[in-house]
Amino acid sequence: MLIGGVDFTCAPSRRKPITRADCRLVQGSLLLERIRAIPGFEAFQAMLAEPGPWIVGFDFPFGQSRRFVEGVGWPIEWQLCAEMAGALTRPAFVAVLEDYKRYRALGDKEHRRVTDRLARSISPQKLYGVPVGRMYHAGAPRIAGARASIPPCRTTTDDRVILEAYPALVARRFVGRAGYKSDDRGRQSVAQHAAREAIVTGLASSAFHDAYGFAVALDRAAATDLVADATGDRLDSLLCAVQAAWALGRPNFGIPAACDPLEGWIVDPSQTLDL
Repeated sequence: MLIGGVDFTCAPSRRKPITRADCRLVQGSLLLERIRAIPGFEAFQAMLAEPGPWIVGFDFPFGQSRRFVEGVGWPIEWQLCAEMAGALTRPAFVAVLEDYKRYRALGDKEHRRVTDRLARSISPQKLYGVPVGRMYHAGAPRIAGARASIPPCRTTTDDRVILEAYPALVARRFVGRAGYKSDDRGRQSVAQHAAREAIVTGLASSAFHDAYGFAVALDRAAATDLVADATGDRLDSLLCAVQAAWALGRPNFGIPAACDPLEGWIVDPSQTLDL
């Protein structure tokens, strides 16, 4: 089965494309077959329509927090909520998020999902810095329009499976909170290069195997390519594929039965929900 990982951007272009890693599990090893650039949303939606079977991890939030959805009056069923967001132009979507937080108390403006709190990731309402709110608006409605299964948001029997990934969870195992990438050439550094090298080396470690249950097989050229990409897009696409591969071998893709399908769930062995 094809196992993929997608590093997403809300404004894809030839200079900054959506990046996808295609892999396969062979005898307990995840083999990286290719990394491809997806320069626009038309190509992205064509990718979603590719025949299965496949399982792909996507690096953007699939849902908003239940608290925000209920507070703003959107539908509390995931499909309808994503469609409502997608019906808004980008300026209109931004206005909804800005209006919502305008009169709220400091510290109560941007809510995180349960999975965000566990992953220590930022709110999917965030519009600036790392604009995951804009990524949600660009990504969630498009996957909602695909026929694939999207656990836990919309689970079907389709042989194409879309999962939410967050590559930082894999990277942190080897470099902690240290930065390892930047789109800004002026911020790219020797320290980030060393961090990417540590992550790539870590993927071959026994600690990684113990956590994810398989090895990542990279030849010298592939490893060098991943380390050399200062944006981290190519490495992140592989890390998303790692999380998809881990999920493939778990009941319910490693997603706790008690999670909220409106909010969605990041797949990773570190994401556990004890109720």
